Amino acid sequence: MVKGRLEAFSDGVLAIIITIMVLEMKVPHRDDPAALKPLLPVFISYILSFAYIGIYWNNHHHMMHAVHHVNGKVLWANIHLLFWLSLVPFVTGWMGENHFTVWPVALYGFVLLMAGVAYYILAHALIGLHGKDSTLAIAIGKDWKGIISVVIYAVGIALSFVNPWIGFGLYVFVAAIWIIPDKRIEKKLVTDEHEK
Repeated sequence: MVKGRLEAFSDGVLAIIITIMVLEMKVPHRDDPAALKPLLPVFISYILSFAYIGIYWNNHHHMMHAVHHVNGKVLWANIHLLFWLSLVPFVTGWMGENHFTVWPVALYGFVLLMAGVAYYILAHALIGLHGKDSTLAIAIGKDWKGIISVVIYAVGIALSFVNPWIGFGLYVFVAAIWIIPDKRIEKKLVTDEHEK
């Protein structure tokens, strides 16, 4: 199967997710800057979630560029990833509206953890389809960055019950290590292009 429909569908879903998140920020009914202060927690949550959706879109784009086709297993793995990402607006809103209290921060981390696991499953479904010598397989390697991210999410969830700001800080840390686009796939694609 060609990969174009999967890419188009994924792009559309991610665009809708971002749109839903911004619509969750309610416009204040007053016109002074002080009216924005109560929105600060929601806006901080939005910034982090926007960064995460951008990170997933960027890496998903690179991953799809490194493969030639998809199969049913890949389609379902992709739907699994999109399911968890579709929950980001809900947990973003809940966390922001409740000013980063324990359960909203822990659930936010759980959704991030499951999205990370789903991305790992998708990558390995693509590697299984294209082979261990494929561009994607070589570029990703053992995927230590992805595995460490999932571990940090799990630690963040646990530490959210000690202090939610620690959990939130760990989620910000993971975003920071991914905010610079993952160059592994890009480098491998450039190398393959030069070898032709």
